[in-house]
Order: sequence, then structure tokens, then C-alpha cells
Amino acid sequence: MKMNGAVLWGPHEDWSVEEVELDGPREGEVLVAWQSTGLCHSDHHPRAGDAPAMLPTIGGHEGAGLVQEVGAGVTTLKPGDHVVGSFIPACGRCRWCSTGRQNLCDFGALIMQGANLDGTFRRHARGKDIGAISLLGTFAPYATVPEVSLVKIEDDYDLSRACLVGCGVTTGWGSAVNTAKVQPGDTVVVIGIGGIGAGALQGARIAGAEKIIAVDIVPGKRAAAEQFGATHFATSFEEATELVGELTRGVMADSAILTVGLVEGPMIGQSLELVRKAGSVVVTGIAAFSDVTPTLPLAMFTLFQKRVLGSLFGEANPRADIPRLLSLYREGKLLLDEMVTTEYKLTEINSAYDDMLAGRIVRGVIQHQH
Repeated sequence: MKMNGAVLWGPHEDWSVEEVELDGPREGEVLVAWQSTGLCHSDHHPRAGDAPAMLPTIGGHEGAGLVQEVGAGVTTLKPGDHVVGSFIPACGRCRWCSTGRQNLCDFGALIMQGANLDGTFRRHARGKDIGAISLLGTFAPYATVPEVSLVKIEDDYDLSRACLVGCGVTTGWGSAVNTAKVQPGDTVVVIGIGGIGAGALQGARIAGAEKIIAVDIVPGKRAAAEQFGATHFATSFEEATELVGELTRGVMADSAILTVGLVEGPMIGQSLELVRKAGSVVVTGIAAFSDVTPTLPLAMFTLFQKRVLGSLFGEANPRADIPRLLSLYREGKLLLDEMVTTEYKLTEINSAYDDMLAGRIVRGVIQHQH
């Protein structure tokens, strides 16, 4: 099959929308027609050189669509099924999946390698094999992906909104609910109000936090942050630290969730200043793989029992949590429509990322043309 896809050929280059040849599904694989895909900052990291990826590759990992064809051995999906792509696959058999930690599935180590699970490629352009970020490659209208990367959903969900739970919303929500373990009455700080930050605000709100402080350097994000659950807003760590101190009479926040587009070393210490004794800092945003800069007052970990916790995919179990979050959306408790600031065509992908990096959108969605 020939199609157009957004290919990243090298770091610091634009996405190139061009013709790509797609092979059909082999054993254990599924051909999907993506209808919509969210624009996540994680796809920008290989472009910016912050994270390794096997290039060239088709980007995109927040996709929702319809199953077109299934390969031999596929038992959980059939043509016509509506699906969301899970940016980390869940095999159900490895140590991590079998103990309820699907976000750590052993197949997750392959998401930046480009090839399918058998080590071969299904996409080709300019006489070369083309990878697919997160095994999904949602920056193209069709994809041949492993069965274990797809979660079946009910047919009545708007796919242009359902795609968001394939990564960003689930990551943010889970960072609050699963990793920070927000409790009713808590004070929570969310730093960075993009798609993941908006999910974290909603997770904190749904979990019953009393005070939710959103922090973003773009003042114009205040209204959106308040819509998703923020009770207060600050534009810097310094402003947030003073505000949290006032709100808690010096006790400080129960947790701080770091969801900025690119985590930098000093942010860890600044986040620790925001939390109370025995409080938690949840690091969800990605740092450059070469960044080893955090300098921390080590005594605070013993004397104040503060904790720094990593959170991958919000510690979610996608086969359970993707349907769960869509159910919350149906009930009006999880806001997805409000997260989508702008919809784009695939040919507009570079200007869409310009909008994201400039802070003009919370989440953009590409609508594929079939």
C-alpha cells in the first residue's frame, strides 16, 4: 500500500510528508486505518536530539482508528473494531505485565527502535526501511502494528478525542492517581500545562485534591488550567513556592508533578522545595538522555523523607485504564474535548509543532484524510 507519512530523516530536521510504502500484517500483526492522532512532545525529542531513536522513522504514537485486516494468530481483534494505540505495548506475559505493571512491559524497550517485534520493517521510502515510533507510526493514515499495541474500545467514542488516552492523558492522570497517589484534601502542584499536565490536573481533581496549583511560563494557559481543575496558577517556580507556602501555612504541597516538555536538572531541586516533609516529586517529563545536572541537598531525603519518583505512562495498565478513562469521558468527568485546542491536516505537522513549542495549544490533533 502507498500512503503519505510524516518521516523524520535526521535530528534538527523538519518532518517530511512524503510517499511511504506499507507492507501488510504478518503473524500477530494488525493493519489499522488511523483516523486521528494527537501531537505529543515526546515525538519532538528525537527531532531535537534529546532522545535516541532509530532514524528515519514515521512519528506519532497517540492514535485511534479502525482495524482493516488481521494477520495469522490474532485473536483479540477483527476488521471493523475501533482501537486506540497504546504507546507502550502490553504483552500480558512478561514479569511486569503479569504483576499489573503493563507500563513496564519488556516490549517497551523497543518503542524507539523503529522495527516491528520480529526486528523487521513494514514501512519503506527512498529505497530505505522506515521505522515507526512506539511501533505505531500514527503520523500516517495506515499502520501495520503488533496486536499487543492495540486496545479495543467501544464503537461510539469520537476517535479524534479517544486518541488522546493513548499517551498524554493517561500519562498525566496516572502520574497523579497512581504515582503521586493523590488523596482527597491534598495540595498538588502540576508544573507544565501541556497535554500531560492537563491530564495530571484532571487526575488530581478527580482524586479529590483540595488545592491544585498549575505552573506554566505561559500566562495565557491560566484559563485552560482552571478548566481542568487548577484552583491557583503561577508562572514560575519562585512564584509557586511562595504561593504554596501561603496556601498551606508553610507546610507545603503533598506532591508536585513535573510535566514540562523538557525536564532540566535544576527543576528537580526546585520541585522538591515545593513539597512537604514526606512529600513526593513525580518526574513525568522527559529529560535529555545526556543531562546529568541535578544538584540536590541530600540530607533532605533522610531528614525530611522527601521522595523523587519516576512515572512512565502514569504507571497505567493500558488494557484496563484506557477503557476506564474513556468511561470517565463519557460521564463528563474527564475533559477531552476541551483539551483539543486546534485540529490540523498531516501536511500542517511542522506548523502544528511550532504552535506546541510556542505554548499556543494544549493539545493538537491531526485528522487523517482517507
